[in-house]
Amino acid sequence: METTPNIPAYMSLLDPAALATIHRMEFLARGVVEGSVSGRHRSPFHGFSVEFAEHREYAPGDNIRDLDWRVFGKTDRYYIKQYMEETNLRCTVLLDASGSMNYTGNLASSRNGRRLSKLDYGRYLAATLLHLMIHQQDAVGLVTFDTRVRRHLPARSRTSHLRVLLQELYDTQAGDETALGPVIHDIAERVPRRGLIVLISDLFDDPEAILKALHHFRFRRHEVLLLHVMAEEELTFPFDGWSEFHDLELPTSRLEIDPKALRATYLDEVRGFMERIKKGCGEMAVDYVPFSTRQDFDVALANYLAGRARTT
Repeated sequence: METTPNIPAYMSLLDPAALATIHRMEFLARGVVEGSVSGRHRSPFHGFSVEFAEHREYAPGDNIRDLDWRVFGKTDRYYIKQYMEETNLRCTVLLDASGSMNYTGNLASSRNGRRLSKLDYGRYLAATLLHLMIHQQDAVGLVTFDTRVRRHLPARSRTSHLRVLLQELYDTQAGDETALGPVIHDIAERVPRRGLIVLISDLFDDPEAILKALHHFRFRRHEVLLLHVMAEEELTFPFDGWSEFHDLELPTSRLEIDPKALRATYLDEVRGFMERIKKGCGEMAVDYVPFSTRQDFDVALANYLAGRARTT
C-alpha cells in the first residue's frame, strides 16, 4: 500500500473514493442496544443525561428537533447538535487473518495500483466501517484471528482510537490455518456487552461449526453481520488446463489437477456451502452479505448500507 510522505502508512486504508461513496450514510442498529445517546439507535435506558459534543451540518433525514436555532440565527445555516456520554452502539469487527485470506486472484479489483488479496479487501472493508462508526460517535473495537485470537482491541468511541485500530489493521498479516468455530466461541466470551458483531472472513471451515459459533453471539444478544469475502476465481473456477494448486494454509500441500474435470463438482460444492450459510444465517436473523474481490469494495459496501437503511 503506497503512502504519501508525512502521512501515516495506515491512512492508506481510508480510501478517499470509498469515503466519498459512503458519505452521509449511516449504520443503524436493528435491535435495542446498550448505550446512552438518544436518537440514532434504540436504547433500553431512559432518563439519562448527555453532554454536548459538537455541531455538524444538517443533512436530509436528520431529526429537526436536534437543530441548533441559536447557531442558525447567527449563521443562517442549519446545524445539528450532537451529544456524547457513552455511546449508542458498541461494534466489534472480527477480521479473519488466516492463511487462506492471503489469496490474490488475477480478477481481483485493485487499489493504489495493486490487486487486492482477500485480506486486503477485508482490511479496506473493516477500515471503512470503523471510520463510519467512529464518526457516528459509536464505539468500535477490533479482533484479528486465525486459529486463535491474535489481537483484541476493545471498543472505544474516541476519535484517537480510530488511529490505533487502523494501525493494527495495517500491521495485520495472514497467518496460520483456519479454525473459525472454536475461535468465534472464544471471542463471544470476550465481548462483554451486547452490540454489533461484524465478521469478515472467507469462511474456510465446516459450515455447521460456523453457524453454531454465530449462534453463540446471538445467544448473547448481539446483532451479527457476516461479510463473506471470496476471490472471483473461488466463485467461478475459471482455470483451464492442468494446473498445480497450492494450499496457502499448508504450504507443503500441492495438488496437480485438470480443472475442467472438477469444475462442475467444485461449483456445486461452493453453491451448496454458501446456500447453507445463507439459510442458517437467515434462521438466526444474521445479515449474510457475500463479496467478490472482483467488485470494488466501496461499491459493494455502499449497496449493502443503502439496502439496510431501507429495512431498518
